Amino acid sequence: MRLVSLLPAGTEIVAALGAAIGETAPTTGNGPRLVGVSHECDFPPDVRALPRVTRTSIDPTWPSAEIDRAVASARAAGRPTITIDAEILSQLRPDVVLGQSVCDVCAVGDSTLAPALATLPTRPLVVMLHAHTLDGVFADIRRVGQALDLSDEAEELVAGMRYRLRRLQERSPMIMAHRVPRTVVLEWLDPPYVAGHWVPELVALAGGEDVGNVAGARSMRRGWRELLALAPDRVVIALCGFDEARGRREVLQLRDDEPRRLFSRGVEFLDGNAYTSRPGPRLVDAAEQLARLIGR
Repeated sequence: MRLVSLLPAGTEIVAALGAAIGETAPTTGNGPRLVGVSHECDFPPDVRALPRVTRTSIDPTWPSAEIDRAVASARAAGRPTITIDAEILSQLRPDVVLGQSVCDVCAVGDSTLAPALATLPTRPLVVMLHAHTLDGVFADIRRVGQALDLSDEAEELVAGMRYRLRRLQERSPMIMAHRVPRTVVLEWLDPPYVAGHWVPELVALAGGEDVGNVAGARSMRRGWRELLALAPDRVVIALCGFDEARGRREVLQLRDDEPRRLFSRGVEFLDGNAYTSRPGPRLVDAAEQLARLIGR
């Protein structure tokens, strides 16, 4: 069974379920074999050697404001920011393709995927991931497991994630000494966006109260004055698609008084690319790291 994943979270789920990675990786029988990934897939490290099936018109080295303008311009013109290399996809001959319907900016959306699949001589099974909450993430893991004939492995993975989250939630009241820090998680700084989807749940499991957004809601643009009015005890910078170092640089580049006042309340940094923006197994690591940051 040959598999192509068009999003980092899907790739991480497949790896956690034990699928073979690469053409030469050992496998048993007709077990699942990951043979192609998106341009953003980088974990586990073995996937970095796989063919890249997607590309983007967005240069990640651009300033955040320029990226935001480019995305808005593409949307207004009806152009996708991520495209599929149909030739590479055809060469890989996938039996299963993992896609998503959560965010067209972060990964290939259905409107881009359908035309590419239409060019293939044989249509693969398409598994679309669409989680907006932790329960949705668990459902997506089970959906992938079923498609790959790895349902037992998927149940074990979900059970392990639930166990770690339950243990974290049990420890959080003791760590916080019954004080629940008001927390804002920012996934973009220019302009400012508060993280949504599963992130408010992670904050709650970590012992905080997300005052910037609610579980299951999409990430939301909020002005600096509005963020200040929320009076958070903790501000966590977890940039979507970028690491902790990028977050620290961007904070230093903000010159206006309002963001500086907001960050004076207590700012922490998290690798959003690796953790909070990928709805897969490492969300548990994100929750554990948030507990450490919020509890300081």
